[in-house]
Amino acid sequence: MADLVRFKNTVDGQSCESVSSRWLASVNPYTGEAWAEIPHCDADDASAAIESAHRAFTKGPWATMTATNRGKLLRRLGDLIARDAEKLAAIETRDNGKLYAEMHGQLRYMPEWFYYFGGLADKIEGGVLPIDKPNLFTYTKKEPLGVVVAITPWNSPLLLLTWKLAPALAAGNTIVIKPSEFTSCSTLALMELVKEAGFPDGVINTVTGYGHELGSTLVEHPMVAKVAFTGGDATGAAVYAGAAKHIKHVTLELGGKSPNIVFADANIDDAVKGAISGIFAASGQTCIAGSRLLVQRSVYEEVSQKVVAFAKSARLGNPMEETTQVGPVTTLPQRKKILDYMDVARGEGARCLLGGGTPDDPELAKGWFVEPTIFGDVSNSMRIAREEVFGPILSIIPFEDDEEAVEIANDTIYGLASGVWTSNIRRAFTMADRIRAGTVWVNTYRAVSFMAPFGGYKMSGIGRESGQAAIDEYLQTKSVWINLAEGVANPFVLR
Repeated sequence: MADLVRFKNTVDGQSCESVSSRWLASVNPYTGEAWAEIPHCDADDASAAIESAHRAFTKGPWATMTATNRGKLLRRLGDLIARDAEKLAAIETRDNGKLYAEMHGQLRYMPEWFYYFGGLADKIEGGVLPIDKPNLFTYTKKEPLGVVVAITPWNSPLLLLTWKLAPALAAGNTIVIKPSEFTSCSTLALMELVKEAGFPDGVINTVTGYGHELGSTLVEHPMVAKVAFTGGDATGAAVYAGAAKHIKHVTLELGGKSPNIVFADANIDDAVKGAISGIFAASGQTCIAGSRLLVQRSVYEEVSQKVVAFAKSARLGNPMEETTQVGPVTTLPQRKKILDYMDVARGEGARCLLGGGTPDDPELAKGWFVEPTIFGDVSNSMRIAREEVFGPILSIIPFEDDEEAVEIANDTIYGLASGVWTSNIRRAFTMADRIRAGTVWVNTYRAVSFMAPFGGYKMSGIGRESGQAAIDEYLQTKSVWINLAEGVANPFVLR
């Protein structure tokens, strides 16, 4: 493996291997071949990264830096990401197989988070309280939590890291990043820009390797104040339980089984595009995937036929090429899971309208491709409609009226996102009120912004990322009481 590109971790501002000097191969999902190596870290590496972040929080220049200067560093990092967007996007595509066009789009948009939260950094304010007790001056101040562990997934590594990194740093915290072992390379490459931007040593650290080897140390270490996690709900529950042992702050952005609802009065062609975007963009590997397409029965056949026809035209291929519309899935275990769910769907009586396996094209044989797949005649009680697949599988479910649409949409343990397609403004507002999900898109799908809070209801998570609400997730409030009287009141009586 001497010819593989080697990416190293950053701890206390220094580029480093693992303590054991072991390495893990990173595989290109399009070629099925290893292209890079990352450090194979263990608990000792995780502890070293946490201790570095703790030192930076308590003793280093970051601890005394003004909020204005923190904001300047964030904006500088945003500028550098914009400069190197093409390079970072190419690394992500090579590492996770998603379309270069999408990764490049994400990288070009990512700086906005650093500009936005860089601007918010010196606008974190407390307040003077008009307290009801005489001779006491009382005020509040907002303070950072301390060391934050950010655990990120393999589907959009840098974007989902940014959603944590920008507000956490703006609030004054320090960070330890644990990227997915499948897609760590772009995060490690980003650390070169962190250094160039001028962040003090130890403010941002990385540790790479397997979650089952590092997770308990990262989540339960006594120096860690908060864990920000994006991933599956089962792992999220384990993170939540581990953090609870030391009463840590937690943000969890977990899975979804999002309903994308098409009413008969919708612009059908637009709704079809929304359905395609909701499930086949990123090969279905998004937590917000509109994997349940709810269609009003009077237009069920029309919508189904048009969705199938549109999906059938999707071009699978090299994710680096502009003409490619669907790339490979990111990992071999994930491809097996997706294919297994296709068998489950058939066994439960769902009708396969398109796809249902791997492509026959010999040019795609080395890659981890799955055909865009559509199942019709799906009942919401089927596993294919209830469990998160995280792949390019769409379930089409009929409904009669608004009441049934709401009932089916909310009949899930998840509540991350949803879509509504209608030309009726009253219905749009009513559905937005009644759907139990953190995001409701009307006549669009899969839109995000640095200005809009993002997060889930129910088992889709806790807390919010992006928008002003996000920075509060990384702050704590302190009340300060100052006695202005000359004497001290009775010490045995609550003041």
